Amino acid sequence: MLDWTKSFIEEQFPVAKISKESYTERKAGRSQTLTGLGKWWGRKPLILVRAALFGALLPVSDDKQKDKEIFLKILTMDDDGIVKRFVEKHPSLAYTSDPNDSYEVKTYAHTEFVEDRNGNFVEKNCPCCRPEEIDGPCEKAWTEINAHLGTDAHSLQELTKQLGMKRFGHVPTVGDCFAGGGSNVFEPARMGCNVFGSDLNPLAGVLTWADLNILGASKEELDELNKFQEKVFDAVCKEIDDLGVERNENGHVAKYYLDCNETTCPECGYMVPLLPSLAVSKKEGIVVELEEREDKTFAMHLVKAKNLKDVDKKATVQKGSLVCPHCHKATSIIAIRGGDEGRNLRKWQKDEFMARPDDLYQERLYAVKYVNVNRKGKTIDGLRKKPGPVTDATFGDSYYSEPNEYDLRNEQRVLNYVNQHFKEWQENGYCPSSEIFEGYNTSQIIREKGWKFWHQLYNTRELLFLALFTKHAFLNAVSKKDYILSILIINRIADNNSKLSGWHATRDMNVNTFCNQALNTLYNFGVRSTYSLWTIARLDLLSVVKEGSSIITVESASQVVKECDIWITDPPYADAVNYEELSEFFLAWDEALIKKAFPDWYTDSKRALAIKGTGESFNKSMVDVYRNLAEHMPDDGMQIVMFTHQDTKVWAELSMILWSAGLQVTAAWCIATETESGGLKQGNYVKGTVLMVLRKRITNDEAFEDELYEQIKDEVQYQIDSMHELDDVANPDFTDGDYLLAAYVAALKVITSYASIEGLDVHYELEKARESSEASPVTKIINQARKEAYDYLVPEGISANTWSKFAPEERFYIKGLAMELNGVHTLSAFQELARGFAVADYTAILGSTKSNAVRLKLPKEYKMSQITDTGFGSTVVRNILAAIYISANKNNVQEGVSYLRSHYADNNEYWSLRNKIIAILDFLAKVQGNKNVDYWEDTAEYVVMLRDAVRNDSL
Repeated sequence: MLDWTKSFIEEQFPVAKISKESYTERKAGRSQTLTGLGKWWGRKPLILVRAALFGALLPVSDDKQKDKEIFLKILTMDDDGIVKRFVEKHPSLAYTSDPNDSYEVKTYAHTEFVEDRNGNFVEKNCPCCRPEEIDGPCEKAWTEINAHLGTDAHSLQELTKQLGMKRFGHVPTVGDCFAGGGSNVFEPARMGCNVFGSDLNPLAGVLTWADLNILGASKEELDELNKFQEKVFDAVCKEIDDLGVERNENGHVAKYYLDCNETTCPECGYMVPLLPSLAVSKKEGIVVELEEREDKTFAMHLVKAKNLKDVDKKATVQKGSLVCPHCHKATSIIAIRGGDEGRNLRKWQKDEFMARPDDLYQERLYAVKYVNVNRKGKTIDGLRKKPGPVTDATFGDSYYSEPNEYDLRNEQRVLNYVNQHFKEWQENGYCPSSEIFEGYNTSQIIREKGWKFWHQLYNTRELLFLALFTKHAFLNAVSKKDYILSILIINRIADNNSKLSGWHATRDMNVNTFCNQALNTLYNFGVRSTYSLWTIARLDLLSVVKEGSSIITVESASQVVKECDIWITDPPYADAVNYEELSEFFLAWDEALIKKAFPDWYTDSKRALAIKGTGESFNKSMVDVYRNLAEHMPDDGMQIVMFTHQDTKVWAELSMILWSAGLQVTAAWCIATETESGGLKQGNYVKGTVLMVLRKRITNDEAFEDELYEQIKDEVQYQIDSMHELDDVANPDFTDGDYLLAAYVAALKVITSYASIEGLDVHYELEKARESSEASPVTKIINQARKEAYDYLVPEGISANTWSKFAPEERFYIKGLAMELNGVHTLSAFQELARGFAVADYTAILGSTKSNAVRLKLPKEYKMSQITDTGFGSTVVRNILAAIYISANKNNVQEGVSYLRSHYADNNEYWSLRNKIIAILDFLAKVQGNKNVDYWEDTAEYVVMLRDAVRNDSL
């Protein structure tokens, strides 16, 4: 019997599989469906949105396992779906797998024996397609799906419409008022929903419109768009070729130009090139060698280095200081530019695009990468439009050259041309004229470089290409799609060819401006010629099925008047990314084109109106937004709010916002979308994305705070028991982090089910700053729920009484090892565990923080260090690890027993702790023979022997 009053996502959600697929999609880089269209920060994976959508549409039955099977079939995460995904990726291969393989092995770590070019069969990794890359389940799966749901669908789009009819009586409408990069609108549209997308920021509006209307264009329309973008590129190249500024005297073509700043050493008066690295090409061993000249400048020679290891010891920028090659004195660059405010920097004027001769910083060309096209059958035009994977060596010989007089004359020609046309370009909207306004990110540009207008982030060559591209886009565009495609391409060029595009000496190319979420100024940068811009200035357009209708607007989220059955939103909550500031980098170029495409849209970022920050104003804005959305959805509608999983204070504040908006929490799930990181020491914390599911609150009941705790305790235990019942022992869906998260959800489900709680003034709590040390009543309630979960989540083999006496750090280690035994090695899982057990310095307990290879420290890594009187170092678990190390190191478990006896000698403490010690060693002994923790292999036998020795120990 199907219950359409509830949704699958409110009862269960296979977080492990969805996390794996979300992570894999994020790792796909530019091969992600939407990423290639344009830069937006924090786009959510499409598979996450698809899972959320079907989770909201699907009903529940009295057979939860069957519900889960059907959900996984729809997402092609079941065995039949995996086979289809494999065959679509490798049509000439037959899929073979062991049913007992993990989901990871079945999908992305799958291997087959493949014949190589020599006729030998070799084992090769053959990963499947990602779920969002195929059209849906196989026919066999559809038979089972339809039988369970009472539908007659044979495509995901048909299923979406039929589920919508059963749930709402019509095709569902899905909305997002914080559309951003468009994921939450695009994927429902692709699945057959009608969609509504809005955002305050016009760049987000452009990207979302492009997602739906360019990727959703017909094959014939895409053919015309491809012709359009090539026509514009060719027209730009012709103008630049006519100028004759991209070839040297030998006719060889330039691919990259390397520029740097120069400034005067305050100690000796030499004009010093600013180079954080002297490396030009690590592949070819080319470095810069500086030679003093009589006029107190330096010649910059390109030489072959015998050893690159120590070359940067002579770099002229080290640890934030100018290190002069003449006087060898170091001077802080902050001091050179006049402190943090940049008092010594002149602020550039609107009509300027180059430094004046008396400016603090000058710019200098110091290297050019040329290609001599001399391979048989290869042409210069072929090099210009070569596909990305094809190397320069296919066309000819490449080399780096110091700029000579001919090169400098080319630079002067470019300068003269830009100078001649600059005013005309700005008047026609081909080149930005907008000012850089002070802000968290944008002030950095002003105080570090003195640039006050957006066009000043580009040198003359970069301005030349961008302005000409914009001009020819205007001249050739005949449709709205042409104008929008032009914006997407111009933004890609701006991102990949600015003075904030650093030179990557290992890859021999420049990197994009937004390689991180900031506007970081540089001392040296790479400049692309038209011979390295083809892959940037041309989008690979895919035709994606989009059946539903769509409306895209730019407006404040609190002003939206469209009614939607399901709202899926990713609000700017507790977010460090200043979208409105960073988007101005692109909007400066887009203004005139946006006006052509959407005459009714505004073109600025509306920075002043953006919802951001913390405190009363921010919280009030959020309440207004979500109350408005609640008013614009039916009584049986649903909201899914995405946010970055953080501490209980963030949870408490967000829940109070949503509670005040008249919404009730019905579920929440945390999905890990990890990316490779350099480790925690660099501040690269991996976050999980929480999907919080909400309904309209339809009761006006009031509760007393002391009445809530028993309800919350029961709800915590019910949530954990339900998840345990659904979990797959062989391939677990839930980690301890998920069970602890269930405690948060249980508390919020109980709290938000009431219209008010006696003694809790929500408005007062929302007026307080998030940084306030005073814990709100809701935070206290969530913490109490978390404690209930701690006590209820007892590891197998340890008694509840023993577990209740474990210190938080001991619980973290034992439960962390339990996750490892189950193959969970994600950083977000350990972070959530640390939050749950309130372990602040959990990184000291980890032996590896590498993404998807996180693990606890081993006894051999601890050795006898970090045994202290406080924290983890004072615990029984830590001393047991020391005893294991001693036993293995001396190959004698009696030495380990002696250590424990000695350490706990006072008042016969060893004997009172003996049962706890045995229980812990019994649990640690599970590492023996477990492939998920093979790094314990050389220690595991000593764990078992030490346990037996302690167990057999007697007075």
